[in-house]
Amino acid sequence: MVKFHIPNFMERFDGTMNLTLIGMIKKAPQMFYDGVEIASVFDSFPVIWNGGRIMAGYMDISTAERAVPQYLGRFNALGIPCRLTFTNPLITEKELADPVCNRVLDIADNGLNEVIVFSPLLEEHIRQTHPRMKITSSTCKQITGVPELKAELEKDYSLVVLDYNFNNNFDVLKALPHKEKCELLCNAVCVPSCPRRGEHYRFIGKYQLEHCCPEELERIRKGTAKIEEWKCPHMNNNAFMRRSSPLHISPKDIYTKYAPMGFVNFKLEGRGNIFPDLAEQYVYYMAKPEYRDIVRYNLLCSAAAAAGSGRQV
Repeated sequence: MVKFHIPNFMERFDGTMNLTLIGMIKKAPQMFYDGVEIASVFDSFPVIWNGGRIMAGYMDISTAERAVPQYLGRFNALGIPCRLTFTNPLITEKELADPVCNRVLDIADNGLNEVIVFSPLLEEHIRQTHPRMKITSSTCKQITGVPELKAELEKDYSLVVLDYNFNNNFDVLKALPHKEKCELLCNAVCVPSCPRRGEHYRFIGKYQLEHCCPEELERIRKGTAKIEEWKCPHMNNNAFMRRSSPLHISPKDIYTKYAPMGFVNFKLEGRGNIFPDLAEQYVYYMAKPEYRDIVRYNLLCSAAAAAGSGRQV
């Protein structure tokens, strides 16, 4: 069994494409590599605890009570958990009391959904208020020391997303305990040992804290909001460019190297990606070469239909 953790339960087009992918794997498993499974879908809402990627906008409690069941429910109905990316590194005691974030957790805590964490403060808060929710340790922690990584794997996490710099360090990977708890990021957009990575996470966290408010939502509605994007030449690396990265994990290696060692959990990043790029990554990692065209076609048609064009599939 090879378990993929894929992005976007909230984004309209990618969410629809994800549902199509899940349906195809169940109905036409012969089109996909043996044992492929969608184990979770990760994303967030426009709230201050969000991290990893900017989520522009704002929602109040009444919106959360409508939107959270709507977006999570369509995956939960298929038995697939949604993982909330609550990885803002700038959380303080003050933000722990945020009523919207806590309400999102209340609604999501149904015995199936999970949460990804970075901040020790937020992690402890979630453990106290929602003790049954599974918690994943985020790659945003940038744990690059081997002793520290081994210690993290001994903690009470359902999964630990490894720092991508370990991806092809097979001497370290072979010696890791609890390989079933390790999650490997296959398609990292970043460069090895990026010196600005932590700064980027803090940039995103600062945006969430400063802009998740009713005033920002009104500016978005009026078209006057200005999102200051993080400036990095690698942010636009597409699905094909990523394959030349030293951090890249190929589908062949998943089945011939990683899975035989005991690694079964693999993350595909892509929150905020355009849907053709994400579709290309899905077919590359999951579809057998002879079926990639038809799988890609169906994924793109479903996303186009969600956008109001194209034909239904």
